[in-house]
Amino acid sequence: MNTNEKKTRYSDDELEEFRILIEEKLAKGKEQLDFYLSQLADRTNGGDAKVRGLDDGTGTAEKEQLMTLAARQRKHLQHLENALLRIKNKVYGVCRETGELISKERLKVVPHATLSIAAKQKK
Repeated sequence: MNTNEKKTRYSDDELEEFRILIEEKLAKGKEQLDFYLSQLADRTNGGDAKVRGLDDGTGTAEKEQLMTLAARQRKHLQHLENALLRIKNKVYGVCRETGELISKERLKVVPHATLSIAAKQKK
């Protein structure tokens, strides 16, 4: 990791690798959001025969859960979009607390991370 400590930013080639990874995650995330929204629409419009037979409390709980999942997914997609902006501005992968590069390993797992592990642990 000594090479990461000396670098102030990732190279254009490295940024391109991260851009591809993030765009793939965005596409999958948008599919997931569309699924949640279609499930929610089905339940809201009474399109699901199983839900129609259930008592209102169960149907309401399912709708609330889907709304929560959709809201979380929207937030996740926004974080990924923000990461793409950081790539465009060539500041992607720089810890907002320490100013050092976040490890590639961490960014591959959490591509929208803005804190290094060390900075995250301090919080």
